Amino acid sequence: SCFYANLLLTQTPEHILTQTNNKTEILCELKKEHTGVYWYRWSQETQHFEFLVFSNTLGKATYGANVSQDKFSVQEARSQSSYSLHISHLHPSDSGTYYCSVSHSSQLLLGSGTRLSVGKQHPWASKMCHQQAW
Repeated sequence: SCFYANLLLTQTPEHILTQTNNKTEILCELKKEHTGVYWYRWSQETQHFEFLVFSNTLGKATYGANVSQDKFSVQEARSQSSYSLHISHLHPSDSGTYYCSVSHSSQLLLGSGTRLSVGKQHPWASKMCHQQAW
């Protein structure tokens, strides 16, 4: 169940708001023995999970079909208890909810999810300033 899953996987942050061409990372901390970490993106458009990459405990990465290795990479902490997904060359089409996942007792457990929103290349701050200029 969800509660059980969250005890085993801690995923941070909950939200990322960033801009085109930036890069970002999502962290997943694991509490139990595991064979590696899967990363998925939930697509609102297609209403399904897209498999991005699996990283085993030896650090070998296996990528999903049509997933760019330039864009996505996984790094693990030496303890093998924390993994991070690095996403670079961000584009609005990368927006979505990202999940880390481990296989445990033949179940796939999901992290809590990270909602990534990538805006186009215009700083919102300056737009707000213009609106307030009298």
